[in-house]
Amino acid sequence: MDSPKLLNPLVLAYQGDVVYELMVRRRLIETTRLGVSALHRETVKRVCAHYQSQAMEILEPMLTQEELEIYKRGRNASSHVPRHADMLEYRRATGFEALFGYLSLSGQERRLEELFDAFWQPPQTPVKTK
Repeated sequence: MDSPKLLNPLVLAYQGDVVYELMVRRRLIETTRLGVSALHRETVKRVCAHYQSQAMEILEPMLTQEELEIYKRGRNASSHVPRHADMLEYRRATGFEALFGYLSLSGQERRLEELFDAFWQPPQTPVKTK
């Protein structure tokens, strides 16, 4: 495999999408007692472009120069923006996913966890389990 830094930013975002969703699912399972339906609803809320864009507001000042470059490459990559999405949020989310993909593929698991912890918020209201 090529060095992760040399990969197309949309390929990094493709990887980052799955890495981030898995982190969200794992954290919800570890920290809540939600049923499967509630777990799914909470996951969907957190893997959308809006949430990821908000996370970048917190993360951007924490990024190293190299991480910021990866984020910007992902953010500026040419991709189709879904009709229902806000273009700025969608691009920022793509940059977010590219960053997570890069960190994953370059074996920086500790840094991934550090960044994830910086914006993680537990679910707002308890949801009954079934």
